[in-house]
Amino acid sequence: MLDSLPVGGVLVVLAVAMLLCFEAGYRIGRWWQGKTPDEKEGPTGMIVGSLLALMAFLLAITMGMASDRYNARRGLVLDEANAIGTVYLRAGYLPQPVSDDTRTLLREYIPLRIVSSDDGSLDVRLARSAEISNSLWSMAEDQARANPDSVVLGLYIDALNHMFDVSESRVTAGVYARVPSTVLLLLVIGACLALAMVGYNAGLTRRRSLLTAVVLVIALSAVITLVIDL
Repeated sequence: MLDSLPVGGVLVVLAVAMLLCFEAGYRIGRWWQGKTPDEKEGPTGMIVGSLLALMAFLLAITMGMASDRYNARRGLVLDEANAIGTVYLRAGYLPQPVSDDTRTLLREYIPLRIVSSDDGSLDVRLARSAEISNSLWSMAEDQARANPDSVVLGLYIDALNHMFDVSESRVTAGVYARVPSTVLLLLVIGACLALAMVGYNAGLTRRRSLLTAVVLVIALSAVITLVIDL
């Protein structure tokens, strides 16, 4: 759902939501303090500090998860590029016109693998990639039946099979192996609740610093946005 949104838009939405939570908490705190002026504030400040510490802990863990997955995807991109290059070179082992046809399909295949998931055509590109993969494998099967004892053909088929394996690994890592959406939702809700409690504590004391609140909001929003981006 977030792939179609620009990173800057995510940052703005998060910052506005957290500022609104801070303001709502502040107004509730002032209202409660005015309603019960003789009641002691209680350990609100300690609770706010604990919430912020918990948010820092969650952000650190989630950032580690996102970074690991990002590095894994980068490694798979390099592996796939090398695998496609090997297949393209070993396609020269095939007889004509199969060799030229194979390289033509690979030249169409390569741009399909250079794609960002936010351009709206990911499903189309994946479907076309699968069609080309099936065509390449069918051509390799025909050559294997015609030349069952060819060593160089075996090298080509081995490289082709490795390219398919890396391709599937990259799709799995890029589309499915992300930071779970429940974790991201927990981060956003936790940050909003923490900001609401900061505002509530400020409302109880009838003292608030907008500059401090804005800095805290920007810092939390920026880190969560970075996690989403990764």
